[in-house]
This record gives sequence, C-alpha cells and structure tokens, in this order.
Amino acid sequence: MKKHHGAFIKNENEIASLREANRMVANILDAAGDLISPGITTMRLEELARDMCADYGVRPAFLGYHGFSFALCCSVNEQVVHGFPSNRLLQEGDIVSIDMGVVFEGFVGDSARTWPVGEVSDTAAKLVRITEESLYVGIDRARAGNDVYDIGAAVQEYVETAGFNVVRRFVGHGIGTRMHEKPEVPNFRQTMRGMTLQNGMVIAIEPMVTVGGYEVKILDDNWTAVTCDGQYAAHFEHSIVVTPQGPKILSISDRGFRKAGVRMPLDSALI
Repeated sequence: MKKHHGAFIKNENEIASLREANRMVANILDAAGDLISPGITTMRLEELARDMCADYGVRPAFLGYHGFSFALCCSVNEQVVHGFPSNRLLQEGDIVSIDMGVVFEGFVGDSARTWPVGEVSDTAAKLVRITEESLYVGIDRARAGNDVYDIGAAVQEYVETAGFNVVRRFVGHGIGTRMHEKPEVPNFRQTMRGMTLQNGMVIAIEPMVTVGGYEVKILDDNWTAVTCDGQYAAHFEHSIVVTPQGPKILSISDRGFRKAGVRMPLDSALI
C-alpha cells in the first residue's frame, strides 16, 4: 500500500525560507566552481564557503553535524561523499564533488555538484555528465501521486544504461528544519512501495554514481566514503518541492542553474 503523511507538507512561508536557504547554497557552489582548477587546495574552497556564510549571516549546516568539522564535504576522485577539505592540491584530471548546506531562519538548504579539474579523461567527463543528467531524470519523477521510489528506479535505469553504477549505501531525503527528514529517497530501484509524493513535499535528490562497482567503504576518519575498487565517483544534488505544476528546483543560484554540464538560462518549468 502506498503511504503518505501530511506532516511532511511544507506551507508557502516554509517553502520560501527553504528556497532562500538553497539560493545561498547554490551561490556558494557557483563561487566554488569559479575557483576549481589545478593547483588549488580543497581547503581554499572551505574558506570561501565559510566566508560567504558569514557574509550571508547564516550557519553552515554541516559544521558540527554529528561532529563533522567542516562547512563543506569535498570528495575527490574515488571519494564518493563526506570527504574532508584539506591542503591536498587538486590535479589536472581530477574530479571534485562539493556538498554544501546552510541554515537560514531555521530551514536547511542542501545541494551538491561535481566538477572536472582541468582536462579530464573521456570516462570521467561522461561520468560527471551522466550523474548530473540522472539527477534531472529523477527530479522529473518527483510529481504528486508518484511513489518516492519511482525516482530511484528512473535514476538507476538511466545510469546503468550509460554503463555506470549507482551507490546503494546513501540516499536522498526529505528536508526542512532538519537536514535529514522522511521520506528517504533512494537512487536505486526498490521492490517494495514507498511514500506517495504530495504537493508541498520538499526532498533532496542526490544520485552518487561510480565508474566501477557501487560498493563503498568508510575510511578511518569515520566519514569519507570511497569506492572499494578505487574508481571515480560523482555526486549531484538538488533540493526540490513537489507542486501542482510539477517539481520545482529550490537550489537555484542568482546566475541560473547548470544542467548536463552546460550553463543554461532559467527554465521556467523547473523554478
């Protein structure tokens, strides 16, 4: 039986706060992307994020979360998610994923992107592109009346058709005054039925895709997840709201949004 719960529905004021929180996150990600190039450290991106949060007067959502010590998750190459910013220099051919969140008026914004560092291999470039495209495939399924698990089934099919794999250990989630709310939003197919999507639900959809196997392990820092086979992984995430007009992306920067690796004007169907 499909399940639903009115407690997950956000009102107009709550959605407005979530939109503003996510706008700030998207602006920070834009600024980070401008800096990403061979020879910079991921700690420089952390400094940028903290400075921008201070300018906005908001708190980084990840800083202190279950003991996490940074504002950003910076994950390079085989690191899937939850990587630490450090003095590691980015190298030509790397890819780097940045996951960022802020708290604005008690509401959490959350978004992630992956960038190539300089010139990358054809496989790495395709991985980044397919991961981002799979996010939009998933977003398209986030419509009232669909099952939340329809999102994951669509993401998995798209990714596997392209020859890649979807990480199973981590999932998307509802978002609001807490970073991780119900429902869980898997990026892969489920055999059971999940929650029925309703207008006013706000969820974060975040496929994590690998070149090789989807198995991951956690490093001794108890946070950084890496692919077991050492192959590259990419990660994209948007926070979205389900509306009568379809899914609307909240994590849109002042510049617009990126889709399939290309800067595009705002698409009125998605905002």
